[in-house]
Amino acid sequence: YQAYSDRALLKEKLNDLNGAICDYTIVIKKDSLNEITFLRRAKLYVKLKKLDAALVDCNKTLKINLYNLDAIALKKELLKKTLKNGIKKQIKINGKAQGTTYHITYIDNYNRDFQYEIDKLLMDFDYSVSTYNPNSIITKVNNNIGVEVDKYFINCFNKAKEVWKNTEGAFDPTVLPLTNIWGFGPGKKSTIEKTKIDSILKFVGFDLIELKERKIIKKDPRVALDFNAFAQGYSVDIIAHFLDAKKIKSYSVEIGGEIFAKGVDLKNDFWKIAIEEPIDNKFSLNPTRAIVELNNKAISTSGNNRRYIIENGIKYAHHLDPRTGYPTKNNLLSASIIANDCISSDANATGVLVMGLEKAKLFLANHSELQAYLIYSDEQGNNKVYMTSGLNSILQEVQNKKSN
Repeated sequence: YQAYSDRALLKEKLNDLNGAICDYTIVIKKDSLNEITFLRRAKLYVKLKKLDAALVDCNKTLKINLYNLDAIALKKELLKKTLKNGIKKQIKINGKAQGTTYHITYIDNYNRDFQYEIDKLLMDFDYSVSTYNPNSIITKVNNNIGVEVDKYFINCFNKAKEVWKNTEGAFDPTVLPLTNIWGFGPGKKSTIEKTKIDSILKFVGFDLIELKERKIIKKDPRVALDFNAFAQGYSVDIIAHFLDAKKIKSYSVEIGGEIFAKGVDLKNDFWKIAIEEPIDNKFSLNPTRAIVELNNKAISTSGNNRRYIIENGIKYAHHLDPRTGYPTKNNLLSASIIANDCISSDANATGVLVMGLEKAKLFLANHSELQAYLIYSDEQGNNKVYMTSGLNSILQEVQNKKSN
């Protein structure tokens, strides 16, 4: 990595500060204990007036070497500048939306409470894309009631089409009729029969539906949409955009386990998010498998341990393969995806889980914008991990778990 370090120094001389930061970041990924590089990057963040990021790098430098005098001096300077900008106040908002809970934490010098505005946004979103709301736009579309779709619906539709293409159909929101008969949707569960599955598959497929001038056009009127596989992720993005518009620079937004985080917490550390062990458990938290630091990134985890049914002693997970009509059957237990926005992390986590481990590896190799932490079961029934290289500098496994 010396070549990257040398190139970064050259970019500094040429005043290409962002380019130098990128190269220093590569060095840190290769050597997470390189205190000199952390400090150099901190100083560049100061020049770019990104004081929160500079303070994080100062703290990491001091964790490596508590007696680094340059880091101590820089941290004192940064703390003085932070105090001049006002006292940081942490606001926490909790509530319910989309049949689940949300937890939002943000830092605001003006101590503003955005609970009302956030609840209103989530209600508007629910009215657009909730299949559980009988008056929502998506319900009207599914019932073939003529309606013009709104911006939320359009964004969901376009993202669904993108991920459907990228995953070669492993992710497909026209799966709703299948979701219903398996008992995982708003409709009534049916007895599972192969003939019934085969008949439904005839009108499952995103190529059977299109969006034209805010109107949905179906090739078969029985086609029905279900955005629930990534709607919570998109609602996280909506709240994040709202906080951005309010000039909030540090926050964490979590809705139903989907998370986007930006800036730093009150300890001036990036927000730390836990990834759980995928143990069958519908109601309470599981032990932590890993902890990841998020900054201006989203994380979503899909697994088969929360929503499932058991019939005749057989477990059926809620993740259905739209190409077969049946719940997924592979050794992938959970998929945690990190992306630039939560709608992408949420949708791709679903697609990756349906693909299975080997196909997921190939998919991720072609999508460098995504980082992944995949927990799978080996032939002996032991939980193992596959993770992409971009997580090396921001993820820490607990209890000395080893990844492959």
